[in-house]
Amino acid sequence: MKVYQAINKVQAELAKIGITKSRTNQQGATYKFRGIDDIFNTISPLLAEHGLCILPRVLARECVERITSKGSAIFYVTVEVEFDFVCAEDGSKHTVKTFGEAMDMSDKATNKAMSAAYKYAALQAFAIPTEGDNDADAHTPEVSARTAPAAASIKKSPLTENQVADFLAAIDSAADELELTAAYKAAYRVAQGQGDQAAIVKFTTTKDAKKAELGIE
Repeated sequence: MKVYQAINKVQAELAKIGITKSRTNQQGATYKFRGIDDIFNTISPLLAEHGLCILPRVLARECVERITSKGSAIFYVTVEVEFDFVCAEDGSKHTVKTFGEAMDMSDKATNKAMSAAYKYAALQAFAIPTEGDNDADAHTPEVSARTAPAAASIKKSPLTENQVADFLAAIDSAADELELTAAYKAAYRVAQGQGDQAAIVKFTTTKDAKKAELGIE
């Protein structure tokens, strides 16, 4: 069962270099994300080097036609996919199952959904960080005694960039009003708890844009 050794070797390489969120969504409120091309370009040479193959198998596909706020047809596709991680040396394998969702106004929705499924299977299987940490000398931690902070000194802090991006992605990927409401409420609750008004504005803007896209009054 050398497949786990191969997966671990690829994971170790990715832990050093990471894959940054270098792309920016331009629809609605902007947020950073890692695209499928970033995943392919980074992991493909590592898969080849360590003799690991990732082979997809589609279990189910659902396509729903919707109408945008401008009256155009848009296709919403969900795919259920299994990915076999196969070791080229001994043929041992481990299977990862995930889902992919995407929308498109022409014939690319299925392709996009397959790409999304692959991306998240890879991100989760290899635990790919957004930044690498390959230089132990680059960080000099400052260690102090462990003391409990006084209640008065505890301050609320704004959400991190990654937290905001994840909440925005969840809102923007909602398929219907129920999902949109749930995603927005989750984001709003956290931002309100931290007193992050800037994040709340971003979440609300993205929610309103998504409502218009889904044709929700």
